[in-house]
Amino acid sequence: MDDTSKADLVSFLKVIPPVDFCCIYGSTLHPSNHDKSTMVDYILGVSDPLQWHSENLKMNADHYATWMVLLGGAKLITEVADEIGVGVHFNPFVTWNNKMLKYGVVRMHNLVHDILNWEKFYLSGRLQKPVNILVDNLDIENVNSVNLRAALSVALLLLPPKFTEEDLYAKICSLSYMGDLRMLFAEDRNKVKKIVHGQFDLFQSMYKPFLEEYEGQDFLRSSSSGSHQSYISQDCSPSATSSLVFRLPPTIRSQMGMKLGDKKIFSESGRVLHEVVINSREEAAKCMQQVLRRTVMISSARQAISGLLTVGGIKAARYLGNKMLKAWRSWS
Repeated sequence: MDDTSKADLVSFLKVIPPVDFCCIYGSTLHPSNHDKSTMVDYILGVSDPLQWHSENLKMNADHYATWMVLLGGAKLITEVADEIGVGVHFNPFVTWNNKMLKYGVVRMHNLVHDILNWEKFYLSGRLQKPVNILVDNLDIENVNSVNLRAALSVALLLLPPKFTEEDLYAKICSLSYMGDLRMLFAEDRNKVKKIVHGQFDLFQSMYKPFLEEYEGQDFLRSSSSGSHQSYISQDCSPSATSSLVFRLPPTIRSQMGMKLGDKKIFSESGRVLHEVVINSREEAAKCMQQVLRRTVMISSARQAISGLLTVGGIKAARYLGNKMLKAWRSWS
């Protein structure tokens, strides 16, 4: 993204209350995307959503559903996001500077917690794909390295001994869609392929340090060909499998341990750690996939209900209609 485009996107932040974190994501980042009508997607991290929405209602009340403004204001907006949704309030179809925007507001504590633990696996899944960070007061980009390393570990557990770099990024990209109810009827069936093809260089730059790290630990070997991408082979031994599982977020490991069993081990510092019992790589991968699928299914359902409530009937129908149109076109 060139400096002019980035400056244009940053300028939107001048018309809303201050944020601690901001990134843009989606098709806006595709180098080949020149469609000016494409909705620009923002994630905004704030310390106190109740206070932030209170201030934003004074500045931009038209961004919100009328019924929420009239019946409860910032308190209702925040409660619906936290109690019904997954902690994120979205305002879609915001018109600004000849652009159509959608922005999601999340509490910084919840954002960091999901990045590290995958408890909701909602925004953490979004941040496993390329984003353009515009504001980062709390160094979320560095915190997100834990999330990227975990995503790589999951993808490797689900991939065969040999695969291409494109296979790897497609698997990583697909993680947050496993179990997503929208994929049944309201998402482009080729979405993952389009994201990877459109942002291949961005995926490479994101995951290069972690691929090099795993190569240095002899988990992976890569070989380049005449093409733009590498061919990768991985160690599928029990010890490599255990190491990959150990790199998964605590919430995922805990749920796997409940299904497969766990054992106590002691770290070098004497701390007690719980290690998942792994009888086979296939069993561990299947269990992990089931845990992730269930997590995504619950989060996507909760967020869908929250979204229908918070954007209002007309906007909800419009948003769902656009999604379903894309889905139908991909199936035809």
